[in-house]
Parts: sequence; C-alpha cells; structure tokens
Amino acid sequence: PNLEFEYGDADGHGAELAELYSYTEEPELSHNRRCFEEDFHTQVPGRRWLELDAAQQKAYVMRLLDGLEVVNRDKRLRVARAILYLAQGVFGDCDNEGDVLHWSRHNSFLLYQLGTFSAFLELLNMEIENSQACSSALRKPAISLADSTELRYPLGAGSRNFYSGTVLPQPGCSPPFNPTTTALLNARQTVPSGMSVGRGCGMGEKYGELTTAVVGTFPALPARLQSRREPLKHLSGLPWTLSSSSRSCCCVPRAGAALQVGSHLRGHRGRFPPPLLPTLGSAQDWGIFGLSLHVPLMKQDSLDIYNERDPFKNDEGGVDEEENDDVDSGIEGELDLMERDAIIPAMPAQRLPIERVSFPKGLPWAPKVRQKDIEHFLEASRNKFIGFTLGQDTETLIGLPRPIHESVKTLKQHKYVSISDVQIKNEEELEKCPMSLGEEEVQETPCEVLYRAMLYSLPQYMIALLKILLAAAPTSKAKTDSINILADVLPEEMPITVLQSMKLGIDVNRHKEIIVKSISALLLLLLKHFKLNHIYQFEYVSQHLVFANCIPLILKFFNQNIMSYITAKNSISVLDYPHCTVCDLPELTAESLEAGDNNQFCWRNLFSCINLLRILNKLTKWKHSRTMMLVVFKSAPILKRALKVKQAMMQLYVLKLLKIQTKYLGRQWRKSNMKTMSAIYQKVRHRMNDDWAYGNDIDARPWDFQAEECTLRANIEAFNSRRYDKPQDSEFAPVDNCLQSVLGQRLELPEDFHYSYELWLEREVFSQPIRWEELLH
Repeated sequence: PNLEFEYGDADGHGAELAELYSYTEEPELSHNRRCFEEDFHTQVPGRRWLELDAAQQKAYVMRLLDGLEVVNRDKRLRVARAILYLAQGVFGDCDNEGDVLHWSRHNSFLLYQLGTFSAFLELLNMEIENSQACSSALRKPAISLADSTELRYPLGAGSRNFYSGTVLPQPGCSPPFNPTTTALLNARQTVPSGMSVGRGCGMGEKYGELTTAVVGTFPALPARLQSRREPLKHLSGLPWTLSSSSRSCCCVPRAGAALQVGSHLRGHRGRFPPPLLPTLGSAQDWGIFGLSLHVPLMKQDSLDIYNERDPFKNDEGGVDEEENDDVDSGIEGELDLMERDAIIPAMPAQRLPIERVSFPKGLPWAPKVRQKDIEHFLEASRNKFIGFTLGQDTETLIGLPRPIHESVKTLKQHKYVSISDVQIKNEEELEKCPMSLGEEEVQETPCEVLYRAMLYSLPQYMIALLKILLAAAPTSKAKTDSINILADVLPEEMPITVLQSMKLGIDVNRHKEIIVKSISALLLLLLKHFKLNHIYQFEYVSQHLVFANCIPLILKFFNQNIMSYITAKNSISVLDYPHCTVCDLPELTAESLEAGDNNQFCWRNLFSCINLLRILNKLTKWKHSRTMMLVVFKSAPILKRALKVKQAMMQLYVLKLLKIQTKYLGRQWRKSNMKTMSAIYQKVRHRMNDDWAYGNDIDARPWDFQAEECTLRANIEAFNSRRYDKPQDSEFAPVDNCLQSVLGQRLELPEDFHYSYELWLEREVFSQPIRWEELLH
C-alpha cells in the first residue's frame, strides 16, 4: 500500500522531544524532579511553580544560574538537574501531556532569555576538558550511562532551548521569525573569556565536541545528543525561504518546487500511466520554470481517482516487461467531473476544490536547459553544416538551417540559470581581475559564520559524522575499532530478565535509528544551506564526504531489507516523554513489547532514507566520476529494491539516481528493466537534449575522471584561499619601511594580557638569545 507519509523538517513536536531521551534515562526524570522540588520548596515555601508570576520565576531562575558557578561538582549537578526539570515542563505540577508541552515551551523561552544557553555552553566546555573524568572512564571495562551524566545535562538543556526557540513560536510571532529564534540563529553566543573565535560559534562548538568523542579523547560523550540536528535545523530560516531570497539577490528565476511536486507524485506500481499534477486557475502557472510555488497542490488521494480505469493498476511486477509494450498507456486525466463522480461517488468534501481541475498536457516537470547544453548543441550543428565553430557564441546562427533556428529558440525558452552558475561566473571574474574588482563584499549570514568556524577542521567533522553513521547503520557489524555509540543507552547494571533484555534491545535499536535520522538530516542541511550560500562551500563539504567514502556507506545502508527497516517498531509508546511523566505506566509484558505500536511505518526511518537518497543525489549530480562510483559499487540492484517502498518522494530520488547512471549500465540492463526505464521517464525531470537512456553520447565514454575532481579541488582551494586566508605579507599590500612608524603602531592585545605580561617578557624576551648577525643582515 502507498505510505501516507508527509515529508517535513521534523516529526511532531512530542515525537521530537521524546527522541531526546532513551528509555534507560527514564529514572533520571524523577531524579530531576526531586532536585528541583527540594531546592524550590526551600527558596519558595508553600508555592508551586505554576503559581508564580513572571518576576518571581525570573528571580528563581537567576538564583539557579548562580548555583551553576559553585566549585562543588555535586551541588552544580543538582542545580543543572533542576534547570533541566524546568525545561522538561515541570511535569510534577501538570495533569496531561498538553500542559507539560506548554510549560516546557514557556520555561525554555524564559531560560534562554535569562542567559541559560550561554551558561550551559561554558559548563559543557569545562566538562569536556575534564581530564580526570576522561581517564576514569577509560579505565572502566564498559562505559555506561552514568559516565556521561555531567555531559548530558548541559547538552540536554541546550537542545531543549534550541528546539523550543527555533521550532515553537513565541506568543504573537510566527516561526521561525521571532526574537528568540533570531538570537539563536545568530550563531555567535556570548564568548566566554579566553575562548577562541572558532569556539565562540555555538555550531562550531558542537562539531568540536563531536570530533572529541570520535577520536577517543572522551569516549563517554553521548553521540546521540551531539549529532542532534536541532542546532542546524533552522540555521538560515526555512529552506524555501532561503532559496527564494538567494535567487532574488542573484536575479535568478525560481525553478519547479521539487519537494512540493515530488511529494504529490503517486507511488510507483510498475506499469501504470503517470498521473499529471493539476493546477488551479490559469495554465500560466505551468511556466517554463515549472510549477509555481504559489499554486496549491491537490492531495494524493484525489489524484488516484484518475487512474481507476488503468489496466496496469494491479500489476505488481509479475508480468514480463515485454509482454504489453504496445498497449496504449494513455492518461485518464481527461475525465470530466461527472464521470469522476460516477467512478468514486463518496469523496470527502475537503479533498476536492470547488473550481474545475484542468490538466496540462505533458509530464509533471518542465524541462530544463543549461547554457552549456545550448553551446554543445550549436557546436555540433556548426561542425555539421558549416565546418567550424564560434566558441561560446550562442547568438550567431548564420549559415544554419531553419530547424536549427527553431531548436535554439526552444532551448533558450527553457534555459535555466542556477545560483551556482552565477556564483561560479563571479568567482572566475574575481580570479581574473583581483585588482580592478577589488575586495568581495561577503554578507555576514549565519551560514557564512558557521562555514568560517568549521573551515579548518571540516574534514575531521565529516569523518566523525560518517564514523558514527557507520556504527549506527543496521548492516554494520560490531568491530573493535568502531565508535561506541551506546554509551548513553547501556545501564550500569545489565538486564537479568527476558523482559529487561527485550526493553534494552528495543532501546538500542531506537537509539541507532535516531542517530541515523539526526546525522542524515544534519548532512543534508549542511549541503543545502552551503549550496545556497556559495557553491564552492557546498563542493568543499561534498568532496570531503566523497573522500571519506560517504557514497559506499549510503549504499551499504540501503543494502538491506529496506521495507523491514521502514516498518520497524522499535518504540514503546508508554515510555515516551512526556507520556511517561504524567500517566500511570501499565505493566509491560513480552507480548506487548513484541506487538509494538499500530503505525503503518516508522516516520524517522522513512525520513532517514529520503535524506540519505537526497544526499547521494547532491553528491553525484553532474559529477561523472562520482556517477561511475555508483556503477562500480553496483548500486542499481540496491536502488531497485528500494523502489518496493510505495512512497512517492523516496521513489523519485531513487529514480533520479538510476537515471544518471543508466547510460553506463549497458543495453542488456536497460532491456531487462523496461519498467524502471518507464518510471524514470514518467516521474523524473528531463533535460531537452540529454540522451540519458542511451550510451551513445560523449558523456558515456571513459575519460580521466580524476582530472575532473582535481580541477574542482583547485577551484575550491582558490576560493578558500582568496576569501578566508588573509596573509599579512600579501604581495599586493603596501610595505611600510619607516622604523619609527612601524614601532609606533598600536597592537590589539587580549584583555587578560596584563595578567601574564611579566611571564610573557620572561619567556619571549629575556630567555631568548639575541642574534645580532640576523639583525645586521
């Protein structure tokens, strides 16, 4: 059956918060409550938190923040537990889950406004640098949940602050444009004294912690909470909002909405006619750049009725591909409204619009044409009819026959200029004329701040993420050198009964699924936002992912029974937060654990699969060397198995990956997979002069693919060097030869320099021998 899955930035609010906690952490919720109530009843006797006014709540939170400054570790940890209880919604005073979520949201805004996030960031840095805790953890034979207690509380409170600030709206504001969100997305939190610029960026700080855990300096660092995607989820606003603003800045027209159109394509069922997407109103909304974003799309259920008379609807693949090749697969979209009502008399009123639905002729995507495609077409035509070429000239058509004129006109009508093309052209001009064009004005966007903070350690960050993803993949086997991702799941005392073992097994599998979901979303958001900010930032991240074997890793992930993974039931709903905090827990039995929930599929697993497919698409698009990696690693049968999942968006990205490698797979593969070829033709956007289904063009010939990657790498290094490496001794910088003016320059010294001035003199001046001969030369 088709899966009723709606792709989005996140699952439901309650589901996302529940995934912050493992089932092993359930007893700590009551411990947090005890720590809060003991302190609260001492400070405010006879009152409840819900009864305090805003001023009293702020005063109490400020007293708690003072408690984070004490030297005693146990007292500091009790205060951290109390603050986390506030962020968890003071569930001891609430009657239902809705109240818990309401007060969690209210308290999270309050905590952030009073500076809790920066305080926990400093506390987290201090705990990471605690070498004593690290050495004691390394001496243990097995690391458990108790070894990461001091780290999980600042991480948990920080995640709650970020999630509530970026996802949930403040009163009177719409997400994500509210004051707290704006402050969070600034990514430059209050920098503690002595902290470097890179560490001042909240996002860069998270990646630093991640690398610390992976390289082994602090093995107890909980991987799940580090790799949470909330800090980056709304890095620069919603993806389409950012895309539209970037396009308007570059004067680039908007293309078809891939997510909107893809999410409404019908799931692939072998050989059925492609359902066309309806538009409401005039046919101008189907412009040359695809479907307008402002056109509301009809739900999938209302599209399915047009295929009721499809002779191939129930064909699930048991019929040979060549049996019915000549059968007319016409579109059933020309039924009028009366016929449609006769087919399905009972339809919900909200599913059908009042206006008459008009179906445009053709495929659901408008074709695109690149400038390079027009140049190649004209070059081939001139060689054929004239005998010489005119380089990149696409205007001169003298000597070419009339059909070529018409073809060029059609190609130019469908010409699509991407933001990447504009940015690459600007980079080429800056490289050619550095003096005349001067310094480039770089907007200080949150993406730019993050990239600058991550730049020099970005290879290590990508390797760290992929190592954790490898350890969490269901197809991975445990190895001695693999990352320990179970440090924040395994209890101190291992289970002794069958029921406890089953519960822990479900918790471990759920924990791995959450890690895969987090990292897949994190990588996708990095690629999306960096691509919109600057193409070479995106290419830099992409190259390091490819060098770290991201492509075979994703293919290894999909080399499993993907239907079993998507329908896995590794959750115990009665133990999920916030249900477990306000409801009496029923007695768990082995039968109830085996039964699981009643959901048709697991949202996070389907979300992860779509994200990984989108990452694979972004890494391989227009990269012949990486496309050949898909062929070499035999991805075609792996991807074909993923088509069994009846979900339109997932199938769309699988078909895209199959389309780009079709020409390399040979005639026999194409001949024996005609259903897949038909599905690609029906559902994937096409380039006008792209012979994707045939291996007879120049793109299918083997060439030096390594040169392609080397050229790209040289361009990336030139971009990073020009924009981010600012050498003081640049050959273009003026040289001051006057001794008096050089010695008279004022140098910016750190604020704490006067504390260590004498030590600096001793180390740098008095203890250094003076080499007079170098001074004379």
